[in-house]
Amino acid sequence: MSTRNSDTDHARRDAPGDDDPALLDAVFTQAPLGLYLLDHDLRPVRRNAVARGGDTGIGGHCAGDFAPGYDAAELETLARQSLQDGEWIRDRLIRGLAPGDPSSDRVGAVSCFPVESPTGHRYLLAIIEDVTERQAALDRLDILHTAHRQLGASLDAIGSAEELTDVAVPRLADIATVDLLDEPLRGLPPHAGPVDPTAPLRRAAFRATRGPGRGIGEKGPIPRGELSTYGAPTPYSQVLHDGRARLVRGLRGDEDWLTADPARGRRLTGLGVHSMIVAPLTAHDTVLGLLTLYRDRRTDPFEQADLDLAVELASRGALSIDKARSYARERSIATTLQRQLLPKEPPELSAVETAQVYLPGVVGPGGDWYDVVPLSGARVGLAIGSVNGTGIEAAALMGQLRTALRTLAVQDMSPDELLVRLDETARVLTDEQRNTLPPGADRLPDGLASCLYLVYDPIARTCVAASAGHPGPVLVGPDGEALPFPVERALPLGCGDKCYETTTLELAQGSVLALYTGGLMSGWPRTGESGVSGASGEADEPGGADEPGERFGARRAVLERALVRAGEEELRELCDRVVYALLPEQQREDAVLLLARTRALPDEQVAVWTLPDDPAVVRTARRLAEHQLAAWGLEELDFVTGLIVSELVTNAIRYGVPPIRLRLINDRGLICEVSDASASTPHLRRAKSTDEGGRGLYIIGRLAQRWGTRFGRHGKTIWAQQDLPADRP
Repeated sequence: MSTRNSDTDHARRDAPGDDDPALLDAVFTQAPLGLYLLDHDLRPVRRNAVARGGDTGIGGHCAGDFAPGYDAAELETLARQSLQDGEWIRDRLIRGLAPGDPSSDRVGAVSCFPVESPTGHRYLLAIIEDVTERQAALDRLDILHTAHRQLGASLDAIGSAEELTDVAVPRLADIATVDLLDEPLRGLPPHAGPVDPTAPLRRAAFRATRGPGRGIGEKGPIPRGELSTYGAPTPYSQVLHDGRARLVRGLRGDEDWLTADPARGRRLTGLGVHSMIVAPLTAHDTVLGLLTLYRDRRTDPFEQADLDLAVELASRGALSIDKARSYARERSIATTLQRQLLPKEPPELSAVETAQVYLPGVVGPGGDWYDVVPLSGARVGLAIGSVNGTGIEAAALMGQLRTALRTLAVQDMSPDELLVRLDETARVLTDEQRNTLPPGADRLPDGLASCLYLVYDPIARTCVAASAGHPGPVLVGPDGEALPFPVERALPLGCGDKCYETTTLELAQGSVLALYTGGLMSGWPRTGESGVSGASGEADEPGGADEPGERFGARRAVLERALVRAGEEELRELCDRVVYALLPEQQREDAVLLLARTRALPDEQVAVWTLPDDPAVVRTARRLAEHQLAAWGLEELDFVTGLIVSELVTNAIRYGVPPIRLRLINDRGLICEVSDASASTPHLRRAKSTDEGGRGLYIIGRLAQRWGTRFGRHGKTIWAQQDLPADRP
């Protein structure tokens, strides 16, 4: 107990008093930071040696004088705020110039807090720490963090290059340029190995700090997109040759390498550039181009740490540009595949006149497709659809579905039956996709694609339509008035719905049908369009997963208005007018528009007879056909047509069910049709030499260019088509 009291007394005897001036002197002498003591008028009272580089004199009569090199007004504002409010200000960053080197920037961390003497006088203690190097390191880390967040957002090489210059200017450089070889810009794989120093590079991006007296435009000395060649040997050519970054400091304008590229040298010296960094844009050991950074307004030159940062930025930027290149290449391949799988040019038909437009979206081609299929009986099938997704996979699936649809269509299936069969094909394709998905991948949607299929008959002038998740057509009459064509939208293909309803409508000659995909309706409605519903009765139907019904109705109304003068203009002009009205800017998704103007086959080009169920009528049927061919001036086809009529009528009498009907159609080919009420399906087979029959369809198949069977509500029709003589139009 006595020992503890003795130690306490000893400590009390050694401790200085609260107002011991020696303690204050020790603090101001030994502190490693700049210490300043200001009175209530913010005049410096005392400072330590660190604060003035060894000079302990007081000097100065205002707050701005106590820390030379820093912004006096900002210092005075901070000091007065702390003294008046009585609050501490900690580590507030201010920038300035080093007193011994006015060309060098520095950063200080200022802390202020008020103190009160025993006599009641208030003072302000200010502490300033030089954190220039620490802040520079933090700034570089922040630039890298910004690059990590911003680079790679664009799927375009030019956009990626602009992102890179946006990160570099003004935080690292005053001027930044990106020059790329042509291969990355066109989506082609770049050549491996060193780049020829004389290879032309295209200016992809330019950015500079703005200010008076810059002497350059917003697009830079070299316009964006223009080709230029760097001189050799220069820092640029050396970087292209070996792929190593270069740091050039103290640029005076008389360097030897400037003579190799005098035009560029004059621009650099004219701008007052004093230091520069040239870094290669390298991805996968392949140089894609150059990133060049310049300083002309900032007084401090680039340092080694800045070079390391520039190399890191160039590396990340190169990966972003290479990703954009790969995307551009895949998009180019997918677009080519998409166009190859679409119809090259729809055939000329008597039933309809068609025109179409296909516009790939900015995110890459998807699975939109259309088709115009010639059918028997001078009819035509019109199809349009869209596969979920984009890219090569969607284009390949589109090709498979379109092939399946065309295969089913030429079998003369009704629209609802065709969609049932096509749905089965879509389910098989969906199952194949799901089986190839890696573990943990997102599940594929149930609907693989949408499809709208119509069959138009120019003789009956009727159109039959069915939809699997696709919007119905827009119908405009010959007078330009929009007419309703309500088509019930069932579930998309691949859902296994198997319930597709058909809609039958009689169309006047000269009516225009507009079939479209969701990309055509994806744009924003213009002023005054919102809330307008179309005459088709489908204003409440969405045009896509994210398309509100009101906007979709407004877009359909715009499409209808664009087709008002459909009877007066060419369909190709109408296609362009619709695109101008609905897509003022490039759309995000694929867009397909198919226009079809209906025609009617004149009555004099069709001959129909109802025949009795009697074998003796076969000879009569042949004579009727001969007389009709003579009226049409097709006597050259008498013999072949007589054989076809004999075989078809004989089969209908022998195996069919009355009534029996014979029809001849003089279209782009001579079509012979025999119908009966039976649902039995004839099959072509090769008869043996000992067989007495079974050669009828084989003979027809050899005589006619095309033949087939189609089924209706009340029986079947067997048809055969011959080509017209060469001298007939």
